[in-house]
Amino acid sequence: MSGRGDSLPTVWPQEPHTKAKHDLLTGYLGAWFGILGSSPRHARVIVFDGFAGPGVYESGEPGSPVLTINRLLHHDHFSRWGNTEFVFVFNERDDDRYVSLADTLIELERAQPGGAWPSNVRVHHRNESFPGLAENLLEGLAGATLAPTFAFVDPFGYKDVPLDLIKRLLSYDACELFIYFDFNSVSRFATAGNVDKHFGALFGTDRFKDAPPAGDPARPRFLHDLYEEQLRSVCDFAYVQSFAMVNRGGRVGNYMFFCTRNLTAFDRMKSTMWRLAPDGDYRFEDRFADQDVLFADQRDTEPLKAALLQRFAGSTVSIDDILKFTIEETPFYSGQVKRETLAPMQRDGLISGGPNQKRACQYPDGTLVVFPPKP
Repeated sequence: MSGRGDSLPTVWPQEPHTKAKHDLLTGYLGAWFGILGSSPRHARVIVFDGFAGPGVYESGEPGSPVLTINRLLHHDHFSRWGNTEFVFVFNERDDDRYVSLADTLIELERAQPGGAWPSNVRVHHRNESFPGLAENLLEGLAGATLAPTFAFVDPFGYKDVPLDLIKRLLSYDACELFIYFDFNSVSRFATAGNVDKHFGALFGTDRFKDAPPAGDPARPRFLHDLYEEQLRSVCDFAYVQSFAMVNRGGRVGNYMFFCTRNLTAFDRMKSTMWRLAPDGDYRFEDRFADQDVLFADQRDTEPLKAALLQRFAGSTVSIDDILKFTIEETPFYSGQVKRETLAPMQRDGLISGGPNQKRACQYPDGTLVVFPPKP
């Protein structure tokens, strides 16, 4: 295939934010494999890595292909999923990096018991452009339904990830996306006029030209929100959550956007992101990567308490509706609702249990919760 579109060597050092990105990837895939591997509805699931890289970093750290495969093979319940076929597709456009990727995957396979992948695991590697491979996959489907697919799209820069292609490739309900958004470049050049063609493809619209001028404090939020809006409206993802990667200079270099149509999946990724950003700001900073305080338990659910009191004032609602609201419309996830939020609220008299609550401060499915009217 053609050469690389960046200035890095074939294998390069791993930055802290790259490891953080991989922690999000593997943390979520553990849950994703668990849900789909045990489901009788799906005979096959696919992990598609469109910009897989060389498979290894300069100091020997594993790249995303090795990490994703190992996340499956080392899963506590993998031995129970013999009826599910797991298909991995790793693509790398650059020739030298592709050779490294292929060698890394061969070495990983040889390290398995019997020197081969388990019978229900298929690993493919490709040396194509992402658009070219995606178009070939779409042509091969010929209108058929794609198996549940997790697409990891992690390019260098803003080229070769047209939104229209993402839309067509991942149009099936069970498809999910974890995509890199080159915020640094977008923020610098959105109104420069010299890369409009690429940005038009990236956003699927020319509305990026309407961004506030460089230096305007509203510019970053406009561009972030426009891309999120396009992922929702054009690609038809019901749930989208971004996670900021902040460089050593204290600036957002890129966002990782997770996109799904499944509320449970959305909840699982939010939970994974909170583990990496326990104060709930959905960001990772390279300059604080070695400080243990970053990973301390800093969760403050007071904003969630206020949101629930506002949303459900004067109502009696089920715990199911409370959980759905929390996942869909707040930064919090379901695991923070019952013990950390509702139980303290009930003990403090801010809410009360409904007629079907059997034990105070416990909220099994269907439990009704009574919220007082606004003062």
